[in-house]
Parts: sequence; structure tokens; C-alpha cells
Amino acid sequence: MLIVKKISFPCKNPPIRLVEKMMDNAGVSFHKLSNNCWRDDYPYTPDVKFRIAWSGEEIFIQFRVQEEHLRAVYTQDSGSAPYKDSCVEFFMIPPGSDCYYNLELNCIGTGTFACGPDRSHRTRFGPDIMNKIRRESSLGREGFETKSGYFEWKITIAAPLEIYGLTNNIQLKSKEVKANFYKCGDELPHKHYLCWSDIHKEKPDFHSPEFFGTLFFE
Repeated sequence: MLIVKKISFPCKNPPIRLVEKMMDNAGVSFHKLSNNCWRDDYPYTPDVKFRIAWSGEEIFIQFRVQEEHLRAVYTQDSGSAPYKDSCVEFFMIPPGSDCYYNLELNCIGTGTFACGPDRSHRTRFGPDIMNKIRRESSLGREGFETKSGYFEWKITIAAPLEIYGLTNNIQLKSKEVKANFYKCGDELPHKHYLCWSDIHKEKPDFHSPEFFGTLFFE
């Protein structure tokens, strides 16, 4: 189980830099995406860490990545397929829901947000929802084709509770929630699939809520 610390801010919708500073001040720890469940077929394992906190109004997630290849072809949320780029993902089942939500963002913050009971039955949200998800990448927002070398980057995300169908913090406070964190890159030179909570399937499948781990929101 991972404990999600609650942190307070002097304003609503705090700037991302303030979010990062407050996570530092609160001692919010990083956790490694250490499970390369399909190592035999996809042995490449970039170094990926994440941390998560919340404020009662938003969920904050930060990923830090070290990898040999970068790709950010998608620059607009609409019609994007971020999993083909250098991509990080957060899947969660809110309390009382029969569905899970998947947030997928490439390394410049372009992405998708959808909800449904399984991979085949999902509703992808449009700009009215995506624009509420604040995100800032150390790589900026300009797209680029595949680069090779050695790269370090981070992305910090602020996702309002309302986009998960949660109307107040009581719905998360002191609750256990099922979730998982991922890193992938389907069209990178070294394709890879990393996760926080181990997935016991023969082939890569992040849409596996039965293998989600547990978060506890303070």
C-alpha cells in the first residue's frame, strides 16, 4: 500500500512550481517503477520514478524519467496517441465506481483521459475535461521526432477531483483506492512497458484493473 499525503496550499489551483516545492517540503517520497513484467520480450528498462500527493481539490503526480530515447510527435490532445511517444500513465478506480480512469501523457504533456469498465468500452474525454488537467514538463511543449542519447526529464500533473466524478474531498479522505502507474513507448527504438503494481499477463496490457495496487489517501 502507498500512502498519499495530503498537502495544503495558500491558493486554489497552485502553480506547478509551488506544487513541486510543497511536495518537497512535505517529504513526499518517490517510488520506482520497478516491474518490467515482460522483460523477456522487452528487456530495456529506463529509470522511472513517481510520487503522488493530494490537496482535497486536486491529485498531484510527478514522474522523473531517465531514458535513451525521446519522442514527442503528438502536440495536441485531440486525436493523440501518447503511448506511442515517451509516455507516462496513471490509472485509478475512484471510490464507489465500477469504472477506471486512464490518464496518459507524453513527455511534453500531450495526452488522453478516458473512463470505462475495460479496454474495449471507454469514453475519451474532450477539451472541456483535458483543459482542467494542469501539466508542466521540463521539456517544454514543442513536439519533436525521435532523439537518441541520454535524457532526463520530469513532468508534474495536477488533476482536479471533479474529473474523476468526485465532488468533495470526503470521498477520498481516509479511503483505499485501486490504481497503477506506468511508463511505455510503443514507437521508440527500445519499446518498453513498466509498471508499479505487477501485472501477471502473457503480453503487455496496462488495462488490467484486477492487478492495480492500493493507494491510501490521508
